[in-house]
This record gives sequence, C-alpha cells and structure tokens, in this order.
Amino acid sequence: MKSNEKNLNRVTIASLLVALGIIYGDIGTSPLYVLKAVVGERAIEPILVYGGVSLIFWTLVFQTTLKYIILTLRADNQGEGGVFSLYALVRRYSKYLVIPTILGATTLLADGIITPPISVASAIEGLNSVSGLEEIIVPGNALTIGIVIAIISSLFFFQRFGTQAIGKTFGPVMLIWFTMLFVFGGIQILQYPDVLKAFSPYYGYELLAHYPHGFWLLGAVFLCTTGAEALYSDLGHCGIKNIRITWLFVKLSLVINYAGQATWIMHQNIPALNGINPFFEMMPNWFLLPGILIATAATIIASQALISGSFTLICEAMNLNFWPRVTVRQPSELKGQIYIPSVNSILWFGCVLMVLYFRSSSAMEAAYGFSITVAMMMTTVLLNFYLLYRLKWKQVYVTMIIGVFAIIEISFFIANVAKIKERWMFLFFELFIFLTMYVWYYARKINNRFVKFTDMGRHIPQLIELSVDDSVPKFSTHLIYLSKANSRLQIEDKVIRSIFSKKPKRADVYWFVHIDRTEEPYTLSYDVSELVDDTVIKVNIHIGFRIQPKTEFYFKKIVQELVNQKELNLHIRPDGSTKYNPEPDFKFIVIEKFLSVENEFSIRDGLLLQAYFRLKNMGLSDEKAFGLDKSDVVTEQIPLVYHPIQHIELERIQNRYTPIC
Repeated sequence: MKSNEKNLNRVTIASLLVALGIIYGDIGTSPLYVLKAVVGERAIEPILVYGGVSLIFWTLVFQTTLKYIILTLRADNQGEGGVFSLYALVRRYSKYLVIPTILGATTLLADGIITPPISVASAIEGLNSVSGLEEIIVPGNALTIGIVIAIISSLFFFQRFGTQAIGKTFGPVMLIWFTMLFVFGGIQILQYPDVLKAFSPYYGYELLAHYPHGFWLLGAVFLCTTGAEALYSDLGHCGIKNIRITWLFVKLSLVINYAGQATWIMHQNIPALNGINPFFEMMPNWFLLPGILIATAATIIASQALISGSFTLICEAMNLNFWPRVTVRQPSELKGQIYIPSVNSILWFGCVLMVLYFRSSSAMEAAYGFSITVAMMMTTVLLNFYLLYRLKWKQVYVTMIIGVFAIIEISFFIANVAKIKERWMFLFFELFIFLTMYVWYYARKINNRFVKFTDMGRHIPQLIELSVDDSVPKFSTHLIYLSKANSRLQIEDKVIRSIFSKKPKRADVYWFVHIDRTEEPYTLSYDVSELVDDTVIKVNIHIGFRIQPKTEFYFKKIVQELVNQKELNLHIRPDGSTKYNPEPDFKFIVIEKFLSVENEFSIRDGLLLQAYFRLKNMGLSDEKAFGLDKSDVVTEQIPLVYHPIQHIELERIQNRYTPIC
C-alpha cells in the first residue's frame, strides 16, 4: 500500500471532521425536502407518512449502506473513487462499457447544476416559516428567486480563488448540522415514540401496494439517497475507513430527523401540508433563524462539494479522452484542488437557468431524481464487472446482488421518468454533455484508426546520416516529437515525413516521447530506450489519469537526470547552450491535423469528425494541453485524409479559340 493510501486510511478526529465536511453535503441536506416531497399536497394519513419514512429508511439501507458504503467503496483505484476510476478498473473486460461510463459521468455533471438550486432554494424557502416573512419569502416569487441566484452566483464567483481558507470550516459546520438534525428529530420522537414502528418494511409495502398511486411516490423517496454517488466520487479525499465510520453518525441523524418530521406531521391535526415544510416547523420559534442560517451554510457546502467534484470529473474525462482539452488551474496550494473556468461558467449558467425555469425547490425534485437514478444505474453496470472480474466473485452471487439493485433502481427510474414528462427542458443540458463526451471519445477512435505507423529501423540510417550532414543547417540540438506509438521500434509516419520534408530537420539528438495514460490515478514514472547511441532515443512517460501533464517540465528533468547520472554520454556532448544563453537547445515539434476536403465519409463518421474538429478548435491547443512552453515549440499543420475520394467524373470539353494572330 502506498503512503497516500495509508494516510487516507488513518482515522483521527480531524480526518472524521474532513469526511463530514466533504462527503455528506448532498445526502446530508436531503431532509430539507424529501419527506415534504413524499407527502406533498396529499391528505395526511398513517399509511402515507409512515410508509414514506419506511421507504426512506430501507432505501438508505439498500442503496446507500449496502451498495455504496459496503460494496462500491471497495472499488477504489489506489484510493480514488468515482465513475471514471471504476471504469479504469474494468474497461479491459468489455468494450461496451464506454456508453454506461459516459451516461454516468453526464448525469453526475447534471447533478452539479441541480444540487445547488434545490438545496439553496429549500433553505431560503424556510424563511417562509418565520413570522412576518411568510408574505415576502414565497416559493417561486421574484425575491426568493433573486436571493437564491445571488447566493449561487457568489459561490461560483469565488471558485477561482479556491476554498482553502473556508474549507477548514466545512467539517465543524456539518457536525453542527447533523447534530441539529439528530436533536430536533429526537425531541419529537421522545414525545411520540410510536413513530419508530414506521421503520418496519410493512408500512413501505402497504404504501406501494395499497395506497392510490403509491408506486409513483418512489420518485420523491429516491431523493433521500441522491448524494450516494457523490460520496463514492469523493473517496480519494477521505479514505474508506473515515467514510464508513462517519456514515454511522450521519445515517442515524438522517433517520432520526425523518422520523421526527413524520411525528410532527402526524400530531398537528392538519389535513395536508399545503406547502408547509415540517423540517423547519418542528423547530422552536427562537431557533428558527439560526436553524435557517445553519441550513443555508450546509447547502452551500453541499453545493461546493458538487462543484469541486465536477471539476475533478472533467479533469479525469480529459485525461481518459472523454472531454476536449480545456484550461485547468490550481487556485491554491491545497493538493488536488483545481479550478476549470469553462466548466465553472457552464455550471453557473445551468444553475441559474434551473432556478429561473423551475422557480421553486419542489418543482426541481423530478429532474434531480432522474439524473441521479441514471448515474446509479450506470455504476451498477460497472460494479457488476468489478465484482466478477476484479474481485472474482461467483456469478450466482453477483447476479443476485446486482439483480436486487437493478430492481430497486429501475423502479426508481420509472417513477422519476413519469414525473418529468412536463419538465423535460433540463434534459437539453444532459444531452449537450453526453454528445460532447460521445463525439470526443469515438471521433478520437476513428482518428487513431487512421494513424499510420512505420518501423523505426527502416529510417535509422537516414537519421544518423542527417544528424552529421553539415550541408544541412542545424534545426536544433535536441529535437523532440510527441508520439502515440507504444512500441519502442515504431513511430508515426507523419513524424518521419516531418523530419525528412523539403527542408530536413537536422539535430544532434532525436527524441521520441510517448505519453502513456495509466489506469492508476497518480502514476508518474518513465523509462528510456536508446535506439542509436546518443542520437535516437525513445522516452515513455507514464502519467496517472488524475494528473495534468507537464510534458516539457518532465522531459527536461529526465534529460537532467540522464546527464547527472552520466548515462547515454549526454554529459560529454554539447547541449546547444552558449555563453550568451545557458539554456539547452530544445525544440518540440507539435503536429496538428486538420480535416482535409479530400475525404469521403459515411454519415456517422462525417458527423463525428466534423464535430470533433470543431470541439478541438474550441479547446486548448496541443502545446498548452501537454504543458509545452511556446518558446520551445514549432507547430506544423498537416491535412488529415481518412477516406480519399475514389471516383470523380471530370469531363474535358473541346477547346474553342481564335488565334490572336
């Protein structure tokens, strides 16, 4: 076990507080709206309220505890979790796992635009319970919407500065939040302990089987476990032991609060909730404003966790070739904290549209449930392969386990789909994300299919001859090409053409650098092969899928190590530096392709490639994406011909002319 994993698995008071602050924001704020959504405007009766609590309890047992806390957290990739980490572990076992991975990532990103609006709106709408504000803070009115948008916009604005300063408060705030859930729920239960019978599965069965349209209430019930997928994604921040230990306290607080809300509802002698939120109503009046402030802080923390998770998700997607290369920044010294401006803008725009479109937290519930249900279903597909091929469990046991989760999740999915039939506009956001990932992944596959490799051995004599040919002006002392060739004896045909073009590129040393993306998250190693003594050298740099490549920095460090260790005789050769400029003479060649007009495509390939190159032009250039310094880079443009035009009918007509003289 590596030191990073050992540190993550250390259990201390501080590590438990970090887990509370990072992991449980999403699932921890669900009591703000879940039971309220289950009861809705329906007549209050025991089968509805107790049945709702029963289903919530058993959903937390099966979906959160069994599936994620016990099973899925075992699928850690050197301590890292999330859909892309799971995909990296199992992708070798089936080529058809790409679509489930894209769907899972798409819906997780959609969670990033749904969690902030629904959580913050639920907290702000709690002001409606404060005497004197009930006519001002009305769900859906302009003032409430304005407050929610202002809070969300501020949250996204401060992403560029990092969360290192305020991040230390997340744990204590969430500890206060869960304690508040436990205390106020517990007070209600102590007054009316008969509510504990609601934990019996009998009441859940009665609600589903005998309550009118009871099955469709599963869409609201599902909201209690929406943060479970994010919980798995944040595995790398806290470690499995800290998550499992804190879950005992978190689950107890959640269950007690749900039961407390049910107690309050059943003993108020009101015919229906009619918009009343039992979460706030069961608080004493003197604590209402502090409670709303704590709830708002908790929802902001939940939103922050989803936003940070979205940045990490896109970073992984880029490194696994699921997303166009975009600018990634590190706003603070905190390890692993990143900021992606384009994703931040997309999420902010999506959140604001969600608030303006749905207007109230209750209207967002169906969209929220739908997205996370799909994400969970896709994780179940990938988990099936992990249990079978990585843990090598027997097929019969895996089928039984996955079958139970499949039945539960398909039921939730059907219930959520039925609820969004009139609120389907948000699906355009998910469609945009899905198509971006689909186009980028499969177009790159087509692109790579037409990359031509050649045997390096055929060209080595020419490279040696060119290297010492004084009649050709020296292009650079060290000439470096990035190569996709895994084999040490192969190179792309386009690289050879670039070297021996009309103006041959003479150099003392030719380097061919291959970036190998590993299935592990934080690998950073290299190996060197000397193909011709001190003239032709192949370098493989192995980089984990969570690391942003800094190719030029890595390369120069590798060369320095080779010189210091007196390998390859580089220490006795001139490196191109002069008394006027002590820097070595390195020159990187980046070959960028553009789509030639001399192509004939199938409809699918044509659409994919056209979209791919449009996305590529919108994203980072290759030199920025690979961490190359512009002063050391020469970019060459070459036409890319996939399917040359085979038949063209060009008819010559008889020239008719009159001689001038």
